[in-house]
Amino acid sequence: MKLYKLNTHTRGCNKSYDADLVLNPQDHPTAKVGNVVEIYAPEDENGTHLLLQITELNEQSKTGRNVISIESCIATAFKMRSYSNVVMQIVNPADVALDSIEITFKDQYMGRSEMWRLKTYLTNTCVYVNKKIDYNDMQIRCQVYEMWSQGERVASGVITDDTKIVFRSSTSMVYLFLQMSSEMWDFDIHGDLYFEKAVNGFLTELFQKWKKLGCNHEVTIVLFSRTFYAAKSLDEFPAHMRDCLQQDYKGRFYEDFYRVAIQNERNDDWCTVLAQLRKLFTSYQETVLRYHERQNMRIPQATNSTATQGNFLEVLNISLNTFEKHYLDRTFDRTGQLSVVITPGVGVFSVDRELTNITKQRIIDNGVGSDLVCVGEQPLHAVPLLKFHNKDTTLTSADDYSLPHWINLSFYSTNKKIAYSSFIPRIKLPILSSVDESDVEENERNFLSCNQSEYIHNSLFDYDAYDEQIFQPLPAQSTCSLQRVVRAKKTSVPSFETYAYRNNDWENLTPTKIPSLRRKMSDPDIHHGTSGMLAALTDSTNLSESLASEKNARRAIVSIAPIVRPGRALINPFDPSHVTIKLTSNRRRWTHIFPKGPTGVLIQQHHYQAVPAKTTLAVSYHRQLQQSNSNNNNNTNNNNDSDYNSAAGDQYDQVSTHSMISLSKSIVSQNFVMGEEKSDFFKRRTNSLLTATASAANVPNLTATQAKSYVWGATGEQEWTPAITTESGIATGKHMKPIIESDHSNFGSSPLEATTETVGKGKIIIGVDWKSLSIPACLPITTDYFPDKRSLHNDYVISDYTLLPDDVNLDYARSRAVYRKPLSTEEVCKEIVSQRLAQGFQLIVVEEKPSNSNSCCSASGSGCAVTSNQSTSAVLPPSSETKKEYLLSIGRIFHKISLSGSVITVTGYRPRHPYPPINVDYRYRFHAPQHETYEISGVNFTTEKLENFNWNHMDLYICTRGDVDYPLMESLKYWRFRMYLLPRESMVNKIVSFGSPRCDIFTEAVVDNTRDLIEDFVRLIENVSKLKRQIGRKARDSPTTHSLTKRRHSTSIISRPPNQGLTNSPFRERVGSNRLPEKRPSINVRSKLEASRISRIFPGTDAAAAATAVAVVPRDDQDDGFPVDNKFSANITLAEIFEAMKHPSTGVGYFSQTQSLPSCTFVSYDALMWLKARLTNGRHPLDLLEAMRKERMICHASGDWNQPVVPGFVFYYVVQQDKNAKDYAPPLNDYSAFVNEWLEIEFQGCSFLWHDEPTPSHVPNFLRDTTAPQSWTDYCKNKRVYRQSHLEIDVNQKSDRMEWGHVKHHTVMQPGFAFELVVEWVTSSGPIVSDLISGWMRKANHCNYQLVSVPADPMAEPFTKKSDPLRGPIFIPLCVTFLPDGAALFEEFPEDSRSDRMLFLQEAILARFGFSPCVLEETNKDLPKEYQYVHCTGNMFALIRCASHNYQMESPSRQEANVTRCVYGHTNNTNVPKKVGFLWAWNHMIPNKKWKALTINNSVDGELFQLKMLKDFREFCSNSDQRLANFWANCQELKRKSLKFENNNNNDDPKNI
Repeated sequence: MKLYKLNTHTRGCNKSYDADLVLNPQDHPTAKVGNVVEIYAPEDENGTHLLLQITELNEQSKTGRNVISIESCIATAFKMRSYSNVVMQIVNPADVALDSIEITFKDQYMGRSEMWRLKTYLTNTCVYVNKKIDYNDMQIRCQVYEMWSQGERVASGVITDDTKIVFRSSTSMVYLFLQMSSEMWDFDIHGDLYFEKAVNGFLTELFQKWKKLGCNHEVTIVLFSRTFYAAKSLDEFPAHMRDCLQQDYKGRFYEDFYRVAIQNERNDDWCTVLAQLRKLFTSYQETVLRYHERQNMRIPQATNSTATQGNFLEVLNISLNTFEKHYLDRTFDRTGQLSVVITPGVGVFSVDRELTNITKQRIIDNGVGSDLVCVGEQPLHAVPLLKFHNKDTTLTSADDYSLPHWINLSFYSTNKKIAYSSFIPRIKLPILSSVDESDVEENERNFLSCNQSEYIHNSLFDYDAYDEQIFQPLPAQSTCSLQRVVRAKKTSVPSFETYAYRNNDWENLTPTKIPSLRRKMSDPDIHHGTSGMLAALTDSTNLSESLASEKNARRAIVSIAPIVRPGRALINPFDPSHVTIKLTSNRRRWTHIFPKGPTGVLIQQHHYQAVPAKTTLAVSYHRQLQQSNSNNNNNTNNNNDSDYNSAAGDQYDQVSTHSMISLSKSIVSQNFVMGEEKSDFFKRRTNSLLTATASAANVPNLTATQAKSYVWGATGEQEWTPAITTESGIATGKHMKPIIESDHSNFGSSPLEATTETVGKGKIIIGVDWKSLSIPACLPITTDYFPDKRSLHNDYVISDYTLLPDDVNLDYARSRAVYRKPLSTEEVCKEIVSQRLAQGFQLIVVEEKPSNSNSCCSASGSGCAVTSNQSTSAVLPPSSETKKEYLLSIGRIFHKISLSGSVITVTGYRPRHPYPPINVDYRYRFHAPQHETYEISGVNFTTEKLENFNWNHMDLYICTRGDVDYPLMESLKYWRFRMYLLPRESMVNKIVSFGSPRCDIFTEAVVDNTRDLIEDFVRLIENVSKLKRQIGRKARDSPTTHSLTKRRHSTSIISRPPNQGLTNSPFRERVGSNRLPEKRPSINVRSKLEASRISRIFPGTDAAAAATAVAVVPRDDQDDGFPVDNKFSANITLAEIFEAMKHPSTGVGYFSQTQSLPSCTFVSYDALMWLKARLTNGRHPLDLLEAMRKERMICHASGDWNQPVVPGFVFYYVVQQDKNAKDYAPPLNDYSAFVNEWLEIEFQGCSFLWHDEPTPSHVPNFLRDTTAPQSWTDYCKNKRVYRQSHLEIDVNQKSDRMEWGHVKHHTVMQPGFAFELVVEWVTSSGPIVSDLISGWMRKANHCNYQLVSVPADPMAEPFTKKSDPLRGPIFIPLCVTFLPDGAALFEEFPEDSRSDRMLFLQEAILARFGFSPCVLEETNKDLPKEYQYVHCTGNMFALIRCASHNYQMESPSRQEANVTRCVYGHTNNTNVPKKVGFLWAWNHMIPNKKWKALTINNSVDGELFQLKMLKDFREFCSNSDQRLANFWANCQELKRKSLKFENNNNNDDPKNI
């Protein structure tokens, strides 16, 4: 064994030492780049072996002879000393391959298609613990967290095609729900309240772990509970309570309460939040139970429910309603979603079956992590356990349970010790209550009076035999759908069913007679057979006898009451391992996040295992059976499929390909045969199967996945055993060995393992899954279940279509106005797979034949089976025809995508019997931060029909590279990022930095900066559109003269910002121009212009000053000292103006050549401003341009003659130009294609900039005789509000995939309004889109704007489809009775205008507080008009609703404070309190740091600007300190002054004549 001397180096300080491992090529003549070597200390052969990959072998990076050098951080991590001797040898990658690897990432959004690309990128590379991975193409940064190989944790290894990669995000969206059920106020065994255990124990520990791991989650914390009311009917409730009451299956009235403590917050230190939770706890129960109490009013008695009876599933669904919309409000700094319910209970919940099915399907389909943390003690049965509401109250009806595998369960126990005992009580005794004697006697009398033969004598009854029979797995395939389990209780009172069976009265057992027995079939994992009736049963005379297997024959005769077998084996929560279920894709959806334990089964690391109770050979059978060939199963199994097979002997439960899930409600069947022959048949078959497995194990097949799965547990491979104890037992129990040691520090020692022989009949202790709660795993991108051929044929509908990307692209490339490089067939195929992954599909990893795998898996990339025949690939060169096949699944939908040559075939398998859609309407009360009451809200929980997704449209969209023929539709769930462009506001600074006491100061600025706003906007859009001005301008004079001239003529409109006014302003030239410093003076000067709103009030009065201004300030597009009379003479002709416009140096500036723009293109706004500066006789610039268009001198840049001249950022080009010039480019002549390429935006509300207009009135809108329209949409009814254009997303060309998207934007820009931009995409990577948008945000800052991200549904009003169920607007009432003598407002105006005037008054108030109007599309014409506003900081939104006739608004709530629920159409009640006011909402899309940065200087407790605004706004609206009255008086005063002014003017006129 050759020894080498070990050196260390630091990366980056020397070019030749840039790799992890540097070695001397002369020492290793056989080594090649890509080889994997292991390095270890010779004395420590069994210690840690470090694996590294040779990434470069160059002569320069020579170390000395027999010296190797490794990166110093790696050396430290693996405790390797410099200058020590080490062994290094090349190893076979297959021997050191990893089974699974966990990768963590932080503060970034990584979509599922990016995960797949990263997986492909990492395949065949070598990794070690804490290795940082930079994937530059996608701009992804992540780190290796943990690796598993052959059942144990390892410190380094090689990622192969088969390695399962688990992505864990330390920046997720986390919902923490605390169930405030009655147990929270009980004491645990250590004398702590369960609330203390949850908050001071669990949450404190969780937050510490977050801090240690550097997590930065976005957290929402909600306290929730259910209140029951002791009432028999609705009439017992006062009117104000009835809105939200619901009734449960027992007819009890209840109401659910949610208290949102923290909403979407990020904190470095969460300890402050714990104090807040403790504060809420003290008053929570009293507030909720006494919420409805009013003086002199009786309400039914309220009690808090227990954990079992609580609203557990509703809470999960509420979080799912938000999580489902992840594509609407996409942020780029977090990935992953987790909802955690913390309950004082023990993990048992009483639930509704339909809601369970909805919840299960939604959680699994959406791939959301759901964790349940119990702070109660772990019970003696399997948990989590859902007990279905049993609406059948007869004694014989059996309880039905479900063990949900889709909830990850943790038990939290404190480390407190009790000195005198190690006993942990695991059963909670019921409270002792004194019972009235007479009741007891009555009960006994009733019990004894029943017929002696009808109840079972204790002495005779064999309970074990009874249990065995009830829970015995069914020998037959299944039974008829109408049967209900008849389970005689210990003191059985005969019911209708038992009579029927005893008298063999089968004919009477018709569905009509016993409707209560019918069960709905709605569980997502049932496999439906054909319906059969009880016919098969009629010849079986004694049911109970035939049911008993040979083993039980002796006992069976003893049981007097016969038992009818249920449709499937019921789950016995005390021994769930008897029931195994058919595997489904749902069952395997999350399994790839679990590592394989030492026994080869997938394990959960927070389950500990004790010394085994017994060891058998069963494990080897298990593994073999699971890999056994399914054909073999089918041969023996064609005659009749079995659902649950009884255990043959005690070795293992054998199950066929068609077994069933445990939760199913009933099973419809063809054959229902029972008898003794059957159980013999099972025994025989079992043996034959065992012998067959050895030979069958190598045969590859799609169903090589396991044939069965345990009903309990997330992995389905760990067995539940009754000897479980809670985690605190670890301290006392001597035999406990964790299955896996989970501390990160001990990589030197090998992790402890449980004995490999165990079947798991020892103890399992469930601890807390800290890993899942700190760095939740994203839904894995691979799974391993695919139905067998037979099931595909019987249960699925198959449809397929083919795509020929090359042909499609050829057609589109011809017809398309703008050429873009089309996607190759292979790229299309990859993108089609990516889209399915992004929508929650998983790649199905199929085990290949050993002979095949080497040759083709490497070519195929991960998760893809290659179907090239061996023979052809031997003959043909591999490139001639690529063949790939990908299998994907979600729920019961499977897609096969195969690429063969230039043809892509998409085959879809969807279920023949899809589930009926279920919809649950849910009402509740919630109290969000800064709200004052618990408000009513309602949501719908629905399952989504995934089979309806239009994949064909999506695939064609990809093929045609997003062409207009295949637009993105709402149903395609494309991602979007919505923004408002708002001007930067200096007033905020006044409040934040200088602590202004009032916040209604935003209208105090007098300066009219419309011109600057427009100029900056033009510059920004130019920047975003990547347009450059033609170069070749003359240099300008020095900046000093500029500022002088401005000061001199500060009242003249033309000289106002002359350096900005015209098209060719220097800061709009190419980036890198040496004239940028001139930008400063133009901004500094603005403060000097505050004398008055110059442009509007004195439109160009000082003509002399104007003329001199033009003379003194040489224009940027003229020679220095240009003659003064540069203005056009009064009688200039159109042709002469046109010639002047075309002048290369003094004309309107053109854009430099750009694809799809014709040569000599300019923007209409520039032309208008150019003309304005030169026209003398009041001619209208817009009319001149329109005249030029009619004379065919200019035309819209698309070449469309029908487009009139519109002022704004709209492109036009000079038609009359030399067509033979070398830089001539013709227009596209296709208007729609042109608009799809370029942002074109009309300007409104600023026409006074290019044409002198009369001064607008000073009178506030709400007091004018005729009011001005509210917004540009009212002003021009026929305009489209939005337009969509194509967007090239990968601007820096970093990505390795074709990326594109779309931008949707307002068609009109009006100063003072928010301008909306929405980026939409499906074929782009999160980090790349993020890059583009942050670039835009920086550019906006340079242009004195800010680009603020806003939610898709800012107000989140209740009862609306997209709204977040735990968010809602705050209602702020407006005082309307502040006039003396209580006079009504606007009495002097006609009644029909009053509602509008009220609206304008509210708008004026909002303007004072810095809100700008937002223009939205009208969605519903019937609803009253509503107007939305956004604050200039982007932090808040406000909404006003205008009633149609009277300004007073209606609201469905019957409570004064609850007017927030201004949702129309939800109430018919007319006597509702009517109120005028505002709805106020926070912008939760603002990044947390930015939100918290606005802390007011020198304020007490560091008050936030946003909260100060709300407080001050509330005070203003309630007229405190007469503020509202004073505002009204000032406005009236303004009106009087302006009337007086007008009258004076009118009187003066005649004298002038």
